[in-house]
Amino acid sequence: MGGYGSGRPGNSQKAEHFRSLNADTLRRAGALKPGWSGGWQWSNDNEVVARIDMRATTNAITLDYRVRSNGADWEAIVQPVALTYAACHYGGARPYFRCPGITHGRPCDRRVGKLFAAGRYFLCRHCYRIAYASQSETIEDRLLRRANKRRAALGGQHGTAYGIAPKPKGMWQRTYDQHCHEIEWCEDQANRAFLGRYRHCLSREELEMYFGE
Repeated sequence: MGGYGSGRPGNSQKAEHFRSLNADTLRRAGALKPGWSGGWQWSNDNEVVARIDMRATTNAITLDYRVRSNGADWEAIVQPVALTYAACHYGGARPYFRCPGITHGRPCDRRVGKLFAAGRYFLCRHCYRIAYASQSETIEDRLLRRANKRRAALGGQHGTAYGIAPKPKGMWQRTYDQHCHEIEWCEDQANRAFLGRYRHCLSREELEMYFGE
């Protein structure tokens, strides 16, 4: 079997491509209460595409599911995952998984909020060497995503082709001004980053126009 880290996908794989379990989502659903047992499922367009069974104890949750690789027979997997809790600043405690992965004979045991089904077991993204899509974004992509988040908060449309939406009813003017400033700053910096990336393609006149050179 080679340990929980065996058969890991490469770095080009993104976390968004795999089914995952979120410790805080399970907590809100009551699935981490000692004695709880039931099923957890994933859907796509309101159609269930995968399901596992789970049961919770005081400091762990056990996953019970089946996997099949490359057309082989289905294999039953029973995977216990330890839980730990961290105190929140405003009271209460936030749950985390202790990753049960084993790599090169060493246990992972990272405290993580998510486990991913990128192989036979649910492990953290470090064990599977997968990254979030946002980690491969260019700086201008990140800036524009940040600007679009603020545009959406104002009820407007994404993209620099659209104006900033009017102040929503009930929003403080100061808050609205802060959103507008951040949108404009992010989009300006994204534009500068994009032009900087391709400045070698610009003419002397364009360099002077955009960079004052």
